[in-house]
Amino acid sequence: MNAPDRRFLLEEPAPRASIEEERLYRKQRLAATFRLFARHGYDHGLAGHVTARDPEHPDRFWVNPFGKHFSRIRVSDLLLVDHEGNILVGDRPVNRAAFAIHSALHAARPDVIAAAHTHSTYGKAWSSLGRLLEPLTQDACAFYGDHVLFDDYTGVVWDKSEGERIAAALGDKKAAILRNHGLLTTGPSVEAAAWWFISMDNAAHTQLLAEAAGLPKPLSHAVANHTAGQVGGHRSAALGFHSLWEILIEEEPDFLD
Repeated sequence: MNAPDRRFLLEEPAPRASIEEERLYRKQRLAATFRLFARHGYDHGLAGHVTARDPEHPDRFWVNPFGKHFSRIRVSDLLLVDHEGNILVGDRPVNRAAFAIHSALHAARPDVIAAAHTHSTYGKAWSSLGRLLEPLTQDACAFYGDHVLFDDYTGVVWDKSEGERIAAALGDKKAAILRNHGLLTTGPSVEAAAWWFISMDNAAHTQLLAEAAGLPKPLSHAVANHTAGQVGGHRSAALGFHSLWEILIEEEPDFLD
């Protein structure tokens, strides 16, 4: 078996040496995610939340404070919340829907380090159709066979049992379309969950445009499945995030405070 050609590989990030370093690493990428989501127009009023599991306490997660605009969030603004809804770090309230959805997801999926949900325009528009995304493009194949439709909207998610139903519908997949609500992505890293949200919203936008223009031709199952294996991995997602991280570090370094 031939060794991979290193001319086409990017280096893996160095492992963190301690829990404290890992915690800071996740919090920095979480704060960066909100800045990037604001740049993509995912900031809609009070809606939207992204979480990162704490590396020391699996039943706790870091999340954005309720009412703080995505474009202004810093590392020091992040809240630490447990699965009972107690705010352990921070002095601002937590979004009730964020607690209901994310506490259930993190409890049901030990493999999930981060989860993202916002009311992005194209995600909301696509969710109203009550359909899965089709493999119309190479990028959309990242979600082929790896996302579900949660077809049971009953109102704003304020009850933890609603979050448990979303988690059950998600199963072991990376993403969900919440009908009449929007998109939800998860990942084994903050970077993966964030990039997959950006990519999924882009896939929704692309399919909306394609269907408005005519009758798009999806890829065959065999090709879509093969392509999913090429572009759907968390390593590729993390690298996609890193390219945006480099821009943010240069242009908005205050998010690290």
